[in-house]
Amino acid sequence: MRLLLAEDEKELSKALVAILKHNNYSVDAVYNGREALDYIETGIYDGIILDIMMPYVDGITVLKTIRAKGNTVPVLLLTAKSEIDDRVNGLDSGANDYLTKPFATKELLARIRAMTRAITPSADNELVFGNIHLDRATCEVYSDKAKFKLANKEYQMLEMLMSNPRHIIPAERFMDKIWGFESEAEQNVVWVYVSYLRKKLLTMEATCVIKASRNLGYSLELKDD
Repeated sequence: MRLLLAEDEKELSKALVAILKHNNYSVDAVYNGREALDYIETGIYDGIILDIMMPYVDGITVLKTIRAKGNTVPVLLLTAKSEIDDRVNGLDSGANDYLTKPFATKELLARIRAMTRAITPSADNELVFGNIHLDRATCEVYSDKAKFKLANKEYQMLEMLMSNPRHIIPAERFMDKIWGFESEAEQNVVWVYVSYLRKKLLTMEATCVIKASRNLGYSLELKDD
């Protein structure tokens, strides 16, 4: 899952990026509202963490601008402001949630999971396909035969596949979502990570497989399909 973090306090931004990457999110960081609008235009983000007080264009204006264009990407507002009117203004402008600084890491992560749940709806943050379960809170995949703690990109790839079962996802989409536009990685890295996941599915005796459709992409299918 790819997030955009728009926060002008660079030390805080750096710390948040580290926390989010440690919890298996891909993150792009920008430091003002003008950059935020440019990045949001790409349409690759599953969620946005948006500071209200930013240079050039403030967070509320960014939020109103993207909502006016019909962009429904989930947005979590971050701000030092705690007054009721500020919270109401943010929510009325189209924010999905609001978090006041300082905040606990666990609460930030829980709120991100909650606001992005509509993208990958699942009970208790769990995705299930066949006999395979993916816990979005712990980044563990398991069956009754085995359990694995997934590394960052493995987790994100399997989450995309399990969120869209039986749908072909082009390699380019994986590259955009997981590695990002600025990555220098070659597209064959997608195949490498698919092979890692296939080995884990085999060990778990999964009833589903990752199928490759030539020149199209990859999909998660039940073995009997």
